[in-house]
Amino acid sequence: MKQKLYDIIFEADTKAGKIFDISLIVLILLSVASVMLESLQDQSDVFYHRLEILEWIVTFAFLLEYTTRLWVVRKPLKYALSFYGVIDFMAIIPTFLGLIFSGTHMLLVLRALRLLRIFRVLKLTRYINESSQLWKALMASRKKIGIFLFTVLILVVILGTLMYIIESNNDSGFTSIPISIYWAIVTLTTVGYGDIAPITALGRTLSSLVMIMGYAS
Repeated sequence: MKQKLYDIIFEADTKAGKIFDISLIVLILLSVASVMLESLQDQSDVFYHRLEILEWIVTFAFLLEYTTRLWVVRKPLKYALSFYGVIDFMAIIPTFLGLIFSGTHMLLVLRALRLLRIFRVLKLTRYINESSQLWKALMASRKKIGIFLFTVLILVVILGTLMYIIESNNDSGFTSIPISIYWAIVTLTTVGYGDIAPITALGRTLSSLVMIMGYAS
């Protein structure tokens, strides 16, 4: 029986294994969708109650699946400490933590990480090798990336401080250096939320220079 369950749970090549994995993916999507829907405001109590029932059904289904995985594998501790084992555990624990700490059940969105199993279901594991090549390239360039990020960090601190000096005496939102640094990051990256903007001529000149620097980078 353990071998049969092992083949269903861990082998996606069999018909039963494919059905199991697809059912698991559907449960994950339902769980993540319920957490998103729960964040909606001004809904009826019945609406939230039904979402809570769905959450507990999915949680117990994952708990049963997790304990079954530990039962059928030869080395339960090794699986529990593996990448997928940790993710499987994280998919269960937030619901129970929600009974003690309010708001922690929102961590159920971590169940979306379980969708990584879709690579195995759809036989996309060959693309993992491509991603490993990308990771190696990033690691090889880590010093250059680190120097670039450090330079940008120093730059936004200087620019934010300058803007604070220029605009702090005006009603423009630059009430502290950290807020001014936030403005410098948003402006340099050309995101431009527009929630903080200089009102003096000198401040607008500096802002224009920062935006040009952002485009140049």
